Amino acid sequence: MNLFQTIWISITTPNPELIKILIIILGILEIYLYMLLFTTVLNISTTTKQKIIYIVCYTSLASLSTIVAKDFAIIINIILVSVLIKLIFKTTILKGFIANIFSLVIGTLLTTLISKIYFVIFDITPEILSNIAIYRVLFMLNIYLLMFIFYFLSKYFKFNIHLLDNMDKKNRNLLLINSIFGFISLASQYYLTVYYIDKLPISITILSMISIFAYFFISLYSLTRTTKLEIVNKDLEESQLYNKSLKILHDNIRSFKHDFNNIVQAIGGYVATEDINGLKNYYSELLDDCQRVNNLSILSPDIINNPAVYSLLTSKYYKADELGIKINLEIFMDLSTINMKIYEFTRIFGILLDNSIEASSLCDKKIINIEFRTDFKNHKQLFTIENTYLDNNLDMSRLFEKGYSTKKNKKDHGLGLWEVNQILRKNNNLVELFTNKHDELFIQQLEIHIP
Repeated sequence: MNLFQTIWISITTPNPELIKILIIILGILEIYLYMLLFTTVLNISTTTKQKIIYIVCYTSLASLSTIVAKDFAIIINIILVSVLIKLIFKTTILKGFIANIFSLVIGTLLTTLISKIYFVIFDITPEILSNIAIYRVLFMLNIYLLMFIFYFLSKYFKFNIHLLDNMDKKNRNLLLINSIFGFISLASQYYLTVYYIDKLPISITILSMISIFAYFFISLYSLTRTTKLEIVNKDLEESQLYNKSLKILHDNIRSFKHDFNNIVQAIGGYVATEDINGLKNYYSELLDDCQRVNNLSILSPDIINNPAVYSLLTSKYYKADELGIKINLEIFMDLSTINMKIYEFTRIFGILLDNSIEASSLCDKKIINIEFRTDFKNHKQLFTIENTYLDNNLDMSRLFEKGYSTKKNKKDHGLGLWEVNQILRKNNNLVELFTNKHDELFIQQLEIHIP
């Protein structure tokens, strides 16, 4: 009987030691629920190992920031946790910051609403709610229950925000600035709530919550609309490129159709005179034209089913074609499954293509071979570029040095492959570039590891 009485007294009277223990336990649960919520809504893929590391690191950081700088604990927490999300879940710093703000918005709204309800129903003060264990536990469990319901509904109805995945740099910066101002307004509202929650009417509290909620969702909606418009513009640009490919393809086919009789008669002449060498040369020239038509047929969004890669390849193809460079293009993989950030991939591949076009344009024999394929045996995606080149005493060991170039005017050169190397380093050996050269061909193969 005395035991139960002791327990009841402990949970119904101010007990700082018990509150400290409860804060640690409930804090871990809170971190876990926030993590489930923002990884689901922001479409961040996770593993069990990543989740455990995140919870341990977050708990340590939260304790450390409170001890080191109590007055700025929230600001320091947001900065450190944003970096933590980026490093552990392999996402962007913007996504980490948005995840933090999203968690804070949900937490502040629920805290404000539930605390106001508790003050009205139980007729208690904020001090009692904070310092008496039974009220504190019930209060926090109510918040966590609502958070879990929100998480469950988001997962069940597949409510995922893919906005950040398709956003360009300009809109990312706009969203970041918007989030910073949102955080400032949220922090101000939080402190007002803490100091005046027992004095403010419930109508003002609800109005304040609705305004914050509306601010974030209207901002998000506006950015979503802007991003959709940009995607439509990109689709239109892609369609224009495809139409250009179709026009050239159509003109080539018409030309073949028009000259078909002449081609057959020319072949017949070589056959009649039994000029096999002449027939071989004629066939080789004819095959070049056929290969050009085949390449144009490959330049289709259905085959190159990645808009960014399609736009890059078509623009570089036409640039090479204008310089009289023959491009042989072979694709044996689904380009929508490239296991790398598409922004970084197109930067690397664009630099490699620019270099190959520039090198082969100086040769008498202007050829570039491009091949995309998946090596299932070694779990790799392979992207190979071969081009003819003039051996200008190329030092392979210095190829990726900043400023190194074989060109006479080195002022604006020597940065491309150095930039490629910087991107490769960021990907922690999951992406590798192998460079080689033969008598006629310079070869660069980009290898992306896949699970």
